[in-house]
Amino acid sequence: MDDVVYKAGIAGATGYTGYELIKLIHRHPALEVGWITSESSAGKTMADVHACAWDYPLISLDEAMRRADEVDVVFLCLPHAASIEPVRAFDKTGVRVIDLSADYRLRDPAVYTRWYGVEHTAPDLIDDFVYGLCEVYRDEIRGARKIAAPGCYPTSVNLALYPLAKAGCLGERVIADSKSGVSGAGRKAALAYNFVEVHDNLVPYNVGYRHRHIAEMEQVLNGATPGGGAYRFTFSPHLLPVNRGILSTIYVTVTGGLSQADVRDLYAVAYADEPFVSVLPAGQAATLRHTTHTNLCVIGITPAQPDQPDGDEYIITASIDNLLKGASGQAVQCFNLAMGLEETTGLL
Repeated sequence: MDDVVYKAGIAGATGYTGYELIKLIHRHPALEVGWITSESSAGKTMADVHACAWDYPLISLDEAMRRADEVDVVFLCLPHAASIEPVRAFDKTGVRVIDLSADYRLRDPAVYTRWYGVEHTAPDLIDDFVYGLCEVYRDEIRGARKIAAPGCYPTSVNLALYPLAKAGCLGERVIADSKSGVSGAGRKAALAYNFVEVHDNLVPYNVGYRHRHIAEMEQVLNGATPGGGAYRFTFSPHLLPVNRGILSTIYVTVTGGLSQADVRDLYAVAYADEPFVSVLPAGQAATLRHTTHTNLCVIGITPAQPDQPDGDEYIITASIDNLLKGASGQAVQCFNLAMGLEETTGLL
């Protein structure tokens, strides 16, 4: 097993997540690049598009689908709604698929249509996919042939709150304030992401109950709660003037009369053996620098009222790199699990 090298195809390789995947594959002892695609730059090389020395030729997605038998796994780094039909095509060839879009994350196609505004044209394939949050669905990911990599915001919020939801002590009201680096918006030309618009600024968007990533938070946390949850989310994402990283600050109530020590014990037990989750000591909060350029999620647990250290209100902070633990790194983590490799291979 250790001597096997798998070939990877990357669809949408010139975006930020595709670019990060190539970097990760280069340092992965069991992966190498097979082919990479770009619809806008087909016929060029990666070095023509990015400031890099990689001369990989860029091919169209149609050509990649004809060459599916040349690779062992396909990472789909395509825009939302653009992965639906390619998954069906790759499914016919039997190649393993890890989709980094939202197209197969949600179990209910009606929920997908509500949040993404388009009808899901392959609902028959949704049940074939495993949601790729490794710390929660590790057993299901092992051996899986189709994996839906989670969104970046939900990864930070779900990992921050999963121990509380699993224990059935997460209060109904959840308020999450998340800030993301500009790379989270993708590598596209739009006025809102120009340097002058972003620099020296902080921009909230889709605040309240509007951002489509809420659907993943509800799916994971409601599903983790004994007997099912019915959490009420207020989610306020912000565009932060940095290249990468996400910091989520989450305001919750803990039920059941737990002390601060009890709450910390829940996290210690849930993440005791997790290579990519770190719970900070009491008194520390997560920051971007804890996690940028890593596949880590770092979590801080702070009582909301200093004079009531065992009160029921908490502020949970969680930090990830949106391009790694929030996208490409998590996809490689899923690949490692699916293939029976050491989970940390190529990521530490």
